[in-house]
Amino acid sequence: MTWPPPTRQDHAQFCETEGWQRVRDARGRTGTHHVTYELTFADGTVARTRISHPVDNSDYGPAIWKHILRDQLKVDEATFWACVQDGKKPDRGGPKIPAEALPADLVHLLITRVGLADSDVAGLSKAEAIARLQQYWSDSP
Repeated sequence: MTWPPPTRQDHAQFCETEGWQRVRDARGRTGTHHVTYELTFADGTVARTRISHPVDNSDYGPAIWKHILRDQLKVDEATFWACVQDGKKPDRGGPKIPAEALPADLVHLLITRVGLADSDVAGLSKAEAIARLQQYWSDSP
């Protein structure tokens, strides 16, 4: 597939869409001629990317663009353009939290008060866990 020449504006759009934190900019806050973004991954590593000021429609050359994708943004070109053009955030492999995950305080009460084993709690739906806790409270003297 062929993509348009990447611009500084596309680079900034990618960072904003994925939720990178803007940590420095060229407005005199740090005296730099770049806008710097950071993203912390699930494993705690931090990625950093810099966009030369002004963030405009200037093209990147092929060599610098490959460096930015590989070493700074840590994505391939298809993933980059899916984010910029379609708003699809890259899959960074972070923890997947199920929609019906049990709240931590509910899990804690089921284990420490009700006396259920971790494996038993893990098999409960949210509704079942709440019902089990309510049963414990209604049976307690």
